[in-house]
Amino acid sequence: MNAAHKMANDREVLREIWDGRIPVCFQLDSSEVNGLQAPDPYYLMVPRLSYFPLVTDKVRRHFQRYIHPAKHDSEMWMDFNGQPLKWHYPIGVLYDLYIPEISLPWSITVHFEKFPESELLHCPSREAVESYFMSCIKEADVLKHRSQVVSNMQKKDHNQLWLGLQNDKFDQFWAVNRKLMEVGNDETFKYIPFRLYQGDEPFVQRLVKPVTEEGQRKTLYHFLQEIYAENASKVKVLTHGVEPPPDTPLQWMSEHLSYPDNFLHLCIAF
Repeated sequence: MNAAHKMANDREVLREIWDGRIPVCFQLDSSEVNGLQAPDPYYLMVPRLSYFPLVTDKVRRHFQRYIHPAKHDSEMWMDFNGQPLKWHYPIGVLYDLYIPEISLPWSITVHFEKFPESELLHCPSREAVESYFMSCIKEADVLKHRSQVVSNMQKKDHNQLWLGLQNDKFDQFWAVNRKLMEVGNDETFKYIPFRLYQGDEPFVQRLVKPVTEEGQRKTLYHFLQEIYAENASKVKVLTHGVEPPPDTPLQWMSEHLSYPDNFLHLCIAF
């Protein structure tokens, strides 16, 4: 396969991942309905790569009319099957985490009361999402390029990344993000930015290089052996709703299957 053809193919992968959507049915917690009439559910197709606070303004407005006026300015939060949903996890990660229990459309309960302080971070505004997102981008670049790419970027580049994600603009986002995905003379990153999720446990991060000591490119299976040792063959990995084959090169995964925050988010089951 020639280089131009491969790049076109790889760009298709990036585009497919970007266009991933999940149908969601939002319902207001019945105990919070103020008045006799319960609101209709609110249906949305949400981008897998985004975060709930960026796509739920309309959901908030829809349900606000049905709650007690004193709660209109309260922070909205959501749960699935009684499990509060962490807004700082990308939507696709939350979906992949709970996939065994989900039938489509994904039914999510909306709340304006009883914020679960011990389980969720507060999200007072979109700026909170932006600052979390940019801190992840910077952390990923420390791992990949010892921070050299981000530190050479201007504020307008940061804004372009954020606005590309927020406004669902693939070309705008990738015009800047491709710099973060560039490899040096070694043709690999220094370390692979990843987070592993299993059930309700906090995610796991380790320092993992994309090549072995002998300079051989690691595959997903090599990676799992490094993390899970003799249990590696029992591990099922899900990202973007698919199970990547065990022989997928780790460097390729990082360049093509990372979320916009530049991390691979891998949901693990045994």
